[in-house]
Amino acid sequence: MNASTLPAGLDAPLRQGLTELGLDAAVLAPPLLDYLALLHRWNRTYNLTAIRDPAEMVTRHLLDSLAMHAHVAEGSLADLGTGPGLPGIPLAITHPGLRVTLVESNGKKARFMREAVRQLGLANARVAESRAEALGEPAAYDNLTARAMDTLAGIIAVGGHLLKPGGALLAMKGVCPDEEIAALPPGWRAEAIHPLRVPGLVGERHLVVVRKTGA
Repeated sequence: MNASTLPAGLDAPLRQGLTELGLDAAVLAPPLLDYLALLHRWNRTYNLTAIRDPAEMVTRHLLDSLAMHAHVAEGSLADLGTGPGLPGIPLAITHPGLRVTLVESNGKKARFMREAVRQLGLANARVAESRAEALGEPAAYDNLTARAMDTLAGIIAVGGHLLKPGGALLAMKGVCPDEEIAALPPGWRAEAIHPLRVPGLVGERHLVVVRKTGA
């Protein structure tokens, strides 16, 4: 794995974006580019993501995933329907004290993530090749996240059992999902809605924090 296999010119916008997000670009840009190089290489064969332009991947995958980083507490996090590891792998890179479980049922995506975790030396990340609803780890996680998966109620239906009482779902959305918030099931409440700014991305992004209040 070598970031030099990527097209030239990706390092500067990534570093600028990381700096705008309040992250240490000097430390984080190299492993993030290593991850991107591996994703770009595997994507040519295995179609892991519809985004194929590495420059677009910097914005729409790496920086978009990390726009929520300030709201992620240390502890344990399950990333549901993570695909090729988004946002879980970028979060694991930027938060070494965060224990990340990458939940994905697609076999080729799970294989890619296991290789990425190995090559990046991410001791704080593991892959669970499973549907979220079938993962037998009840009340095991402080936080859940889901970047492109269903409505809030739908995410809770398949993954809510994984959260500890008092834990939080950190759901990345585009426009503020008022109707989804109004449809939250009993035992869950919207605690905060954080507008996010993704460097280089036009359009609304919000992080909805939903707290598990029931057993």
